[in-house]
Amino acid sequence: MPRNDDRTVSDVLQDIFGNVQDIVRSEIRLATAEIKSEAGNFARAGKPLVTGAVLLLYACGLLLLSVVYALSLVLQPWIAALLVCAVVAIIAAIFLSVGRGRLRIVHSTPERTIQNIKENVRWLKDQTR
Repeated sequence: MPRNDDRTVSDVLQDIFGNVQDIVRSEIRLATAEIKSEAGNFARAGKPLVTGAVLLLYACGLLLLSVVYALSLVLQPWIAALLVCAVVAIIAAIFLSVGRGRLRIVHSTPERTIQNIKENVRWLKDQTR
């Protein structure tokens, strides 16, 4: 390995650009791995949630149908159905609002990768001064 005194400016610049390319490649690999990991976690959590939601939907439909039948003993059947529909719509709006609020918490950006890129830019600026 040549001493630092023996290196030309073009050799130093070539080394710097080679290091920057390696850093960029490693950051891309890190971002890809981080996104794949988060996607896998999301998929593993989503499958049972979707299955449970579908089964719960059927159960709620049957329960609501029985409520309509029970109310139709006291009210006209169309009024009973309309009343049940209104109550379910209000409850659904509440759940949708809560779910939308919780969805805002999900991190879709690779935080570590962004932090590493910022550190690398700072390092590169320090090296080129």
